[in-house]
Amino acid sequence: MEESLLSAVHWMLGVLALPSVGLSAIFTVSLVSATLLPMGSEPAVFGYIKLAPDMFWPAILVATLGNTVGGAISYAMGLAAERAVQRWKEHHPHPHPDSTEGGRMRGRWNERAHDWIHRMGPPALLLSWLPAVGDPLCAVAGWLRLSFWPCVLYMAIGKFLRYLVMTASLLWFFPGQV
Repeated sequence: MEESLLSAVHWMLGVLALPSVGLSAIFTVSLVSATLLPMGSEPAVFGYIKLAPDMFWPAILVATLGNTVGGAISYAMGLAAERAVQRWKEHHPHPHPDSTEGGRMRGRWNERAHDWIHRMGPPALLLSWLPAVGDPLCAVAGWLRLSFWPCVLYMAIGKFLRYLVMTASLLWFFPGQV
């Protein structure tokens, strides 16, 4: 049992090894970091580009794709959670003490955030790149049943611009070779 666990750990480390695997590692790290797991993908993208400067655009695009797929997964999780709550409410018709008649949580911040996202619609997902806010924003878009493909498009634009600006900035601040 311990030996199989050890070999699984070695396999995972091998899969995530940037020099030997490259873009698939960038995709994997970017996808996982776009879920609700606290992990940043920028160091992996920057490190890979420092190792292979000619791969700047492919790395940016693959990181954007992975991070956008991760955002779409968060969207789907939000949508599934909203559907589960609706099914639960159908079977338990009594309102929860922490909710208003409309089913929203009480509190000015929650209501203002809800109203802002509804007013902005899918373009609000341009902010999906923000630390601590972006990943839950994707889930909230699913919860609110915002249109999926426009949300994905705005996620991709925001995430692309983040990778482009952050990586170019890091290369400008740390221009030396590895």
